[in-house]
Amino acid sequence: MDMIQVTINSRKIDCEKGTTLYELAGQYGNCLERDIITAKVDGVVKELTSDLHEDCEVRFCTYAEDEGKKAYVRGITMMMLKAFYKEVPKDQFEKITVENSLDTGFYCTLQGAEVTEDLLERVEARMRKYVEDDMVFEKKSMSVDKAIRLFQERKMFDKCSLLKYRRSSKVNLYRLGKVMDYFYGPMPYSTGVLKLFRLQKFDDGFVFIVPRADRPDELPGFAPSMKLHNKLKQTSEWGLRLGAEHVGQLNDVIVNGGMRELIMVQEALHEKRIGDIAEQIAASGKIRVVTIAGPSSSGKTTFSYRLSAQLKTLGLKPHPIAMDDYFVNRVDTPRDSEGKYNYECIEAIDTAQFNEDLGKLLAGEEVQLPTYNFISGMREYNKPMLKLSEGEILIIEGIHGLNDKLTEKIPAENKFKVYISALTSLNIDEHNRIPTTDGRLLRRIIRDARTRGHGAQKTISMWKSVRNGESENIFPFQEKADEMFNSSLVYELAALKQYAEPLLFRVPRGSEEYAEAQRLLKFLDYFLGINPEEVPLNSILREFIGGGILLD
Repeated sequence: MDMIQVTINSRKIDCEKGTTLYELAGQYGNCLERDIITAKVDGVVKELTSDLHEDCEVRFCTYAEDEGKKAYVRGITMMMLKAFYKEVPKDQFEKITVENSLDTGFYCTLQGAEVTEDLLERVEARMRKYVEDDMVFEKKSMSVDKAIRLFQERKMFDKCSLLKYRRSSKVNLYRLGKVMDYFYGPMPYSTGVLKLFRLQKFDDGFVFIVPRADRPDELPGFAPSMKLHNKLKQTSEWGLRLGAEHVGQLNDVIVNGGMRELIMVQEALHEKRIGDIAEQIAASGKIRVVTIAGPSSSGKTTFSYRLSAQLKTLGLKPHPIAMDDYFVNRVDTPRDSEGKYNYECIEAIDTAQFNEDLGKLLAGEEVQLPTYNFISGMREYNKPMLKLSEGEILIIEGIHGLNDKLTEKIPAENKFKVYISALTSLNIDEHNRIPTTDGRLLRRIIRDARTRGHGAQKTISMWKSVRNGESENIFPFQEKADEMFNSSLVYELAALKQYAEPLLFRVPRGSEEYAEAQRLLKFLDYFLGINPEEVPLNSILREFIGGGILLD
């Protein structure tokens, strides 16, 4: 009998070669408080059906880990699709599309039949029966040609066009009962772990709600930002207009020589939207302060330059103010739970001085603005005095731009708040969405390597902390924005691919960041690359890949 040594939670265990992760989980997973959904084997995410053939380290993943939650959502999605196929008559059913994440849920649309409370109740009841039956997700490997024929028969043409560009001759599909589908990433072993979910009617479709990552054992309420939802719907309409709703369609455009026109139209949509915002600001006649805020790698700096250019065409004189120059002295900076300086919280900004200086400027007084010395950790006053001239408007870009505390002394009629984020409209296919955070993370990996000399491993290691800061300091205030701007570009992942792949391949095997790097590499493999020289020099994408005329 051939034996191997497996390390689980620092404990070395001898087991028979060919033992599955599911068998190991049954024997040694009872020390965990939650159901095991997937596992990491030497840093690589695996399904529990995987068997082991050599010495390795295993770490089981529950819903509390990102890898576990993603697999949970995929499992819920397939279970939900199976239930809809049963509850909606075949002559009415056209398709279900998982559009985007929204608050604690995932917004979906149903074509061919009306979404009613009664239908959702029946679907949810059927899903709960599947959980009770503990149905196994079966993984089936087949040739790409056979998979394409299967999806053609089922009129899943988005999956056909996706697989058409697959380089491997084989593809893994999943079977749940008689339903077969393709999913990007590992699935749970069975439906028995998918206990917490709820379906709820919303807008033209519905949402399926799952637990928050920080509270994996309870089902939350659903309180979406309607401004964000409407912006996401507009973005989906743009994707439809551009003929690139999913990756297969984008690849078709590239292959058929239509990328230059698509880039031109997409960038024109951006410019028109920025111009619309500028006209709204100018038309008020009272706005003197514009604040711009959004999560990391949204393109805030380039947006502020392009907005300033549009404001100039309308006769206004934009003047930038750097929020970072108002950091309190380092010794007065709050610390986080780990004892590190917390530059993300609003208490790290001297809001009292900021409001005082803005008030004086808007009153026509002369003010000397500070400069923050990041080496000494002290504010310095070495800039020339500033006095606003007629028609001059202040442009302030920074993390707290939507928080009224930042500009609490400025009358509401005198300020205008813009929320900017990269809300991708592109999905892998109708059942596999692209998280907006993936696009932003790839943007940041590329920019950090180019401007800060950071490897992808370091950027990935910091990403969780960055996102936690966004959840605390940006997302709670997004509904306060006067306008929202979507900085994503439907073609950008095809352009980012060439820059990101070499950086991701450098992340060492065995590191904590290796699994995420491999996931992103697999994700980018869906895309055909394009020549980055096609990206316009004033594009928001140039903030990340370089070579632009606004920042470089």
